[in-house]
Amino acid sequence: MEYRDYMVRAMGARNAAGEPQVRAFAATTRNLVEEARRIHDQSATATAALGRLLTVGVMMGDMMEEDSDRLTLQIRGSGPVRGLTVTADNQGNVKGYCVNPAADLPPKSPGHLNVGGLVGPGTLTVIRDMGLKEPYAGTVDLRSGEIAEDLAWYFASSEQVPSAVDLGVLVDTDLSVASAGGILLQMMPFAEDGIITRLEQNLSHLPHITTLLGEGDTPEQLLQQAMEGLDVEITGSKPVQYHCNCSRERVEKVLLSLGRRELEGLIAEGKDIELCCEFCGKKYSFTPEEARALLQ
Repeated sequence: MEYRDYMVRAMGARNAAGEPQVRAFAATTRNLVEEARRIHDQSATATAALGRLLTVGVMMGDMMEEDSDRLTLQIRGSGPVRGLTVTADNQGNVKGYCVNPAADLPPKSPGHLNVGGLVGPGTLTVIRDMGLKEPYAGTVDLRSGEIAEDLAWYFASSEQVPSAVDLGVLVDTDLSVASAGGILLQMMPFAEDGIITRLEQNLSHLPHITTLLGEGDTPEQLLQQAMEGLDVEITGSKPVQYHCNCSRERVEKVLLSLGRRELEGLIAEGKDIELCCEFCGKKYSFTPEEARALLQ
């Protein structure tokens, strides 16, 4: 079966003035989550954790206005995985990594991976770099470590936007990704209480998202079910992919950021200096002469 990763955005529940009271996003991300698993050689639970964060990353990245804008999601926890980082743009590109991709825990119950336990207590930081002097950053304590609930808490407490987030990653017995995707629903500032109640009712009756995706539901169908009775209007779609934009020039800047003293110490050892991209695993090597030229 051929899978196609893409996301859709939508509006719904227009009021008497024709203004939408809900904005919504949905995505199917099986291929990009599998690509992350392949690159980082992750455990099943680490794949589920990073896959959820990658999925919400592509949906939140779509909220960015300019092509040069960048979104970063950072989770720092006391659990075995220690932390996760995801970055995304508004063109459907996303990348990420776990601090300890091999970390794993027994399932909470059959078929339910212990993502919250793997992440542990900690913090979630959302950074939006929009080309200003300083990027916008907001940090909240994790509520559960299960990712979806933590993002909903971030939106409500840090941005005062009531939101519902549903994320899912189904890992097969061979550790490959069987399905992955998510839904993100946000109330507009003037949303009526009845709209919020209706969404809560819809979501409470919705099967698990990996079940729906496994049955062949599309992102459009996910939103139709989550927003049943609220006049969903699909306003756009785009393909999404795991993409790392690292380059030798970017790595040179990382090397220089070590500082003159440390870099001179590495050069004095007389060996090639090798740096590895955390997002894609690509290695970059610099001879002592090349590193010395960078300093000059």
